[in-house]
This record gives sequence, structure tokens and C-alpha cells, in this order.
Amino acid sequence: MSDPVTYTAVLPIGERTVAYLARLLVLQRRRRGTRRRALTPFAQAVLVIRWFCDATRVRCLAGDNAISTATAYRYLHEGIDVLAAAAPGLHGALLAARTAGHTHVNLDGTLIATDRCRALGLTPRGRPVVVGQAPPPRREHPGPHRT
Repeated sequence: MSDPVTYTAVLPIGERTVAYLARLLVLQRRRRGTRRRALTPFAQAVLVIRWFCDATRVRCLAGDNAISTATAYRYLHEGIDVLAAAAPGLHGALLAARTAGHTHVNLDGTLIATDRCRALGLTPRGRPVVVGQAPPPRREHPGPHRT
């Protein structure tokens, strides 16, 4: 196998976001009394954010940071846990949404763009939607009719 190629990538996240997660990781390490780690808090924050933004495989994250896959998983889950602990609870999130003037809140965090909130029973082409009819099942195995 030939030598690997190194490249530089840019995350679609501001440095303030990475610094925020790095500060949370520093505080967590101090609380635990953690000894020196293979990655700095900033590098660990980048690892976590790469996983969130790009769905980078943990094996690749480990290789890019010269750590084992087990350590990468441990660092990833530590970062996720730190973020989850810093997130507001349901009451706090609803209060913040009300204070910000939002009229609707999606509790699972998924944003779905739609323009047909009031158009009942039409497809995007304007045809009526038939409920209860499914297309015939695909044959997984061609069976004796194979040519």
C-alpha cells in the first residue's frame, strides 16, 4: 500500500462553537480529576463535531488523531454526554422558545420544510392521494421464471 495522503478540511461550524465544547470538556476533566489525555480538549471537541456534522466514521476519526478506535469512541461519547448535560431541560427549552416569541416548537428537533399544511389529499402534482393501496410487492427471488 502506498503512503496515505494528508489533506485539510474545513468544518461548517464557527470556532466559538468548538471553543464552547472544549470549555465544557475542560470542566468535565477537572471535575473527574482526569490525567493527561492523548487529545487536547479542543482536538476532542473537533472530533465530536466532525462526527455530528459529517457523520465521519469513528475509525477515520481515530486514524486522523492517532488514537485507537476504542479511545475515539470513549472521547466521542464523553463529548456527547457533556453536551447533553449542558442542554436545557424541556421546561427550560419551552420557556426560552416562548421568550424568543416562537409560536410553535418541534420537540424532537427535526425541522421539516413544507408548503402543504392545509392542502388535504393532494400529491405535489395535484392528484388525489389514494390511502390504503400499496404497490405490489417486489419479488426478492426470481424463482423458476428465471431466464
